[in-house]
Amino acid sequence: MDSTQIRERMPVVCSDEKQFATVDHMEGEDSIKLTKDQAGMHHWIPTSWVTRVDDKVHIDRPGRQAMQEWMTTPPEGRQY
Repeated sequence: MDSTQIRERMPVVCSDEKQFATVDHMEGEDSIKLTKDQAGMHHWIPTSWVTRVDDKVHIDRPGRQAMQEWMTTPPEGRQY
């Protein structure tokens, strides 16, 4: 997986082929910041979840699991 292919506003699709998020932007080489959810919160996922990138970012787990495991604060204490 080439993280340089990940672009702002790309849909993030879970393993059950449903979109569950949208890319806000890359943070470093190993984290993706997602756009705000309906509650106005940002979330972060590691690029290690990404299986491939085409016109979407595909991850290796179902959406429900991803939403339980995503980070709610910037990784490594970063403040963005």
